[in-house]
Amino acid sequence: MAAEAPILDEFRRLRARVPQLTGALAAGVDGLVLAHDTPGVEPDGLAALTAAALGVAVRVADATGRGDFRELLVRGTDGYVATYAAGRTAVLTLLAADGVNVGRLHLEGRRAGARIGELVDAEAAPLRRSPAKGSAKEPKEPTEPTEPAKPMPTRTRNTRAARTTANARTTTDS
Repeated sequence: MAAEAPILDEFRRLRARVPQLTGALAAGVDGLVLAHDTPGVEPDGLAALTAAALGVAVRVADATGRGDFRELLVRGTDGYVATYAAGRTAVLTLLAADGVNVGRLHLEGRRAGARIGELVDAEAAPLRRSPAKGSAKEPKEPTEPTEPAKPMPTRTRNTRAARTTANARTTTDS
């Protein structure tokens, strides 16, 4: 994979910004490893578990009406496992020590996930292009259309209107 070196560079920058980070893994949503820096943790097994957890998290978010998957955080007695959406077809999983600042982990994990997603999606884009009309590679008979990968949306924030007494409800309002 051509994007492996830039992803590993992103891992190094991430470790510099979050010193309590103990591992990082970029994987496809199918559970295949794209790049890893996971000392002491078997990357193929972690990628497969990440894909399984992602499947459950996506279903929980959907079943509860919480929208598309953004992130998943697991806290164990010895630290954290955080998984972030990384583009349309990948996820970023970070391992961190128990003393990590979770807010900082989320901030940097979301940013790194977005950058890794851009790298992975840019590499995958030429593969999804359809052949030009009249190309020798164009199929002779129609085939079933394939559904394009659903993009992982980016996080946006909406401004809230200031709450005033005019629009505030009280227990006496009915």
